[in-house]
Amino acid sequence: MLALFYIFIAVALGVSFWQITRVMNLRSVIATDKDNDTQGKIALGFLAFLYAMMIYCLIAMNVLMLPESASIEGEHDDRLFDITFWLIGIVQFGMQFVIFYFSYKYRGNKDRKALFFADSHKLELIWTVIPAVTIVLLIGYGLWAWNNVMYVGDDENPIVIEVYSQQFRWDARYAGADNELGLGNVNFIKGINTMGVDMSDPKSQDDKQVTELYLPKGKKILFKFRSQDVLHSAYMPHFRAQMNCVPGMVTQFAFTPKYTTEEMRENEEVKAKSAGINKIRRAKGEDPYIFDYLLLCNKICGASHYNMQMKITVVEEADYNKWLSEQKTLAQVIK
Repeated sequence: MLALFYIFIAVALGVSFWQITRVMNLRSVIATDKDNDTQGKIALGFLAFLYAMMIYCLIAMNVLMLPESASIEGEHDDRLFDITFWLIGIVQFGMQFVIFYFSYKYRGNKDRKALFFADSHKLELIWTVIPAVTIVLLIGYGLWAWNNVMYVGDDENPIVIEVYSQQFRWDARYAGADNELGLGNVNFIKGINTMGVDMSDPKSQDDKQVTELYLPKGKKILFKFRSQDVLHSAYMPHFRAQMNCVPGMVTQFAFTPKYTTEEMRENEEVKAKSAGINKIRRAKGEDPYIFDYLLLCNKICGASHYNMQMKITVVEEADYNKWLSEQKTLAQVIK
């Protein structure tokens, strides 16, 4: 599939180069009606080929897409993507037809004279107003979706989790019973206090530091991000969430998981993708792949950037509460 795509690119470049050299060599030669007719038919042929490639890519390349959003807020991200994709697709499909069909229909003919007009205020108004209104609506929806994950109302009572980045690992800190995180700063990093938590802050005493994220299904989670060294980017693709982790400041986003890990493993798209991956892994003699949610770094932060990831497990709320109760507080660990 990928090889076919590369072959297509190579052929397209070769044909383009050939046509350019022909144009340069024929600058002083007037094209005949036969030449124009041939070029018009080639334009129609290329239009058919282009449509075939578009349809092929829409079907065959769909396997590369992520499955449906695993968060409630991510549904808006998917919907915005679908709206934008179809709008661009329809316009592109129509414009390609106009460009290549008109190249054929109005090909050069010595018995036909071209019509010239300087401008059309009506046309200019149409192609200015329609895109402007469309863009305003898309941006408005996008801003609403952005605010939905960036700002959490007091009445939502989210679970607060800090995600701490450093080359090349992630750590997480859960707020305790008070649901408030203690202060953190790199100046407090010492010994086993690897996240730089201010242990003199009373709110820090019941915080819990872990190396794997456990999230409850159906509960709003407010993530707060810090970075110890360079710019990282916390990326949770299946939840449609990403935020830069910036040294010296705290950033955040929030979402509500809607599928447990086990439920997502039963998703038909996930099962199909996992089967494809395992087919390749079996051929290499590697262990089978089992789907897990992941926290990845989406900024090139150094030599081991590719390996900077943390497993995310989404469970039912009762299982989450049980797991959290088994974790030690910082007061118990840092004495």
